[in-house]
Amino acid sequence: EAGIQVIFGVAGLKTHSKLLLITREEGRVQRNYAHVGTGNFNEATAGVFSDLALLTADRRITGEVERLFAFFEHNYQRGVFRHLIVSPYSTRRRFSQMIDREIKEAKAGRKAWMILKCNNLTDAGMIRKLYEASRAGVEVTLIVRGASALRAGVKGLSENIKAYSVVGRYLEHARVVVFGAGGKPEFYISSADWMKRNLDRRIEVSVPIYDEALQVDTGSAAW
Repeated sequence: EAGIQVIFGVAGLKTHSKLLLITREEGRVQRNYAHVGTGNFNEATAGVFSDLALLTADRRITGEVERLFAFFEHNYQRGVFRHLIVSPYSTRRRFSQMIDREIKEAKAGRKAWMILKCNNLTDAGMIRKLYEASRAGVEVTLIVRGASALRAGVKGLSENIKAYSVVGRYLEHARVVVFGAGGKPEFYISSADWMKRNLDRRIEVSVPIYDEALQVDTGSAAW
């Protein structure tokens, strides 16, 4: 009634991504800013949940966020995403490929590792992939707040996997994935847990953190 355009999304797919796209006139130029987060825009949970978000004017990111909003409006136009990782189309495949890269590094005798922080880890396919990585010698650190169907520290299966759960003042809600990537670590924050519904049946977005100033020291006590 106020004249705001409302887009109803994609039939059959829950939109679980947390996105803003702001277009701002700066002099004679229009500039896009994108916000990609791990938590809901919810005033009730904002003071209780611990989440992360990226606010950026990087055209690599803002262009693909704009492309995703266009998809919400015109479902027949499925865009190509080279920087964002989007469920249900590429999250499972892209993260599996990154694990495969760590497996290849380990088999070549080089240091290989990954860190996964999420709320729930229950997807059978991704758990099998993590077991495969462990058997190949990849060092896997899991920080899972809630349900985990993976058994860590089992000889011959998951002896290179360490699993932790963080319980603190705030509910740990952020999803973070970090890969060793041959000595040049790659960082992602995500709206998606590693559950079948998040990987295959929802609109989810993972975004790379390219700015080194925003990347966590993977050798620090924080991990």
